[in-house]
Amino acid sequence: MTSTDALILELSAHLAPVQRRSLRREAGMLLALGVLELVLILVLGAMRPDMGRVIASPLMGWKIGSLAILAGVSCTLAVRSFTPSSRRARGVLLLSLLAVLLCVGGAFATSAAENRLSVAERLAPAHGMLCACAIVLLALPLMGLLGILMRRAAPVRPTRSAWMSGIAASTSGALIFTACCPNNDPLYIVTWYSVGVGIVAVAARWLLPRRFRL
Repeated sequence: MTSTDALILELSAHLAPVQRRSLRREAGMLLALGVLELVLILVLGAMRPDMGRVIASPLMGWKIGSLAILAGVSCTLAVRSFTPSSRRARGVLLLSLLAVLLCVGGAFATSAAENRLSVAERLAPAHGMLCACAIVLLALPLMGLLGILMRRAAPVRPTRSAWMSGIAASTSGALIFTACCPNNDPLYIVTWYSVGVGIVAVAARWLLPRRFRL
């Protein structure tokens, strides 16, 4: 036995077995955490009081449906980005196209009553900032879980995975927040929800590669 073989045996003698990654298990963990946050919102009585009336409206359907699609796609891309063989360029392009198409769809869902309001009235900055902050708060636990999964997987492109993790966490947080948000105006949703998503994405880009030491 050569000295190199002896060194390899010595270094590997006390290594613990590593659990194989399961994309389904990791996706299930994210789903479970999101459901837990939603349950807490319901228990705390924070759900919008008119949910039973507006849940079937076209605007509410557009808001929940669009965010559900974006959250599902971004979470899938984030988890897959942790593997060395992932093709992230195609995934980011797909997600960008989806976001644009869904935003355009919101323009067709805008009601006549909202079109008669001024831009300032539709944006309602004071309420909009509160919505963006709420999305950030809901996204933080999800971002933390994605950071843990990211560290375990040790991706070869941690910066890109961090960006995608931030987008996944924030779109999921925004989807959960639809249970609370009283505004269905597409202009308001696109503007302020994008602010929340952007804040979380930037935070993930700064925090995850450095704080988790990937």
